Amino acid sequence: MAKQQDKILSTKGRMNIFAKLFFIVLVIVIITEFIGIKKFTIGPGQVVLLPMLYAVIIGLLITPDVLGKRIKGLKKLISKEEIELAGTMVMISLLPLGVKYGTLVGPNILKIIQAGPAFLLQELGNLGTIFLGLPLALLLGLKREAFGATVSICREPTLGVIGERYGINSPEGTGVLGTYLIGTVFGTIFFGILASFAPITGLHPYALAMASGMGSGSMMTAASSSLAVAVPEMKETILAYAATSNMLTGVTGLYSVIFLGIPLNNYLYRKLEPKLGRRGGKKDVREDA
Repeated sequence: MAKQQDKILSTKGRMNIFAKLFFIVLVIVIITEFIGIKKFTIGPGQVVLLPMLYAVIIGLLITPDVLGKRIKGLKKLISKEEIELAGTMVMISLLPLGVKYGTLVGPNILKIIQAGPAFLLQELGNLGTIFLGLPLALLLGLKREAFGATVSICREPTLGVIGERYGINSPEGTGVLGTYLIGTVFGTIFFGILASFAPITGLHPYALAMASGMGSGSMMTAASSSLAVAVPEMKETILAYAATSNMLTGVTGLYSVIFLGIPLNNYLYRKLEPKLGRRGGKKDVREDA
């Protein structure tokens, strides 16, 4: 994996790939910033569409499997090589974002300390996705893929744990990778819109800000930014809470998956699969190693 990543990031004989990718990204940034933030009301809630959401949609459309099929020139500009490089560059590009949000934590450290153990315990709430997601996945006909797809929100720590324990090419690995990719593609849009409606629930904006830190930099940014726009008088604290929650989730989330998520999901899988699982798939109720 590391050797493959080094090969993708190597500029030797590949400068044209880097140039094309950076040019396309620059064009997308200019277009999305020109469109700007759009707000509109749906029922009691306000939907805030950020430039990041437009960038995701445009990025999807210009891939070789979408518009690239019909526009030959576009396929030459954005090929599989540029897509591979873009995927690797995502993690690098998120580093400055982490530094930015880290600077927001310092000035608000007293307010964060006042939140007490809530930051550490909020990770336990992610286990609730197992009770909702696993039965639905089994009803849809998935087998052990359902286990991998629902063990958590499936960001980088979970991807590493499942890949190490079961193998990334296993049914469990397929499930966790599927959720990871869906979150990467649609998560930003989903959480950005969800956060716009969240204040009407009556929950405190600080609690909603903490919930925005689900272990994904892009999803956290979309959710917390939309929430900050919806509650502008608490903007700085909301962003600080979300950033802190996101950082802690990267640590506590790892142990939550290992010691709680995997055993709980395996237990529920053994109980629910015989009742909810569809026939025809390969039945696999393997125990966790």
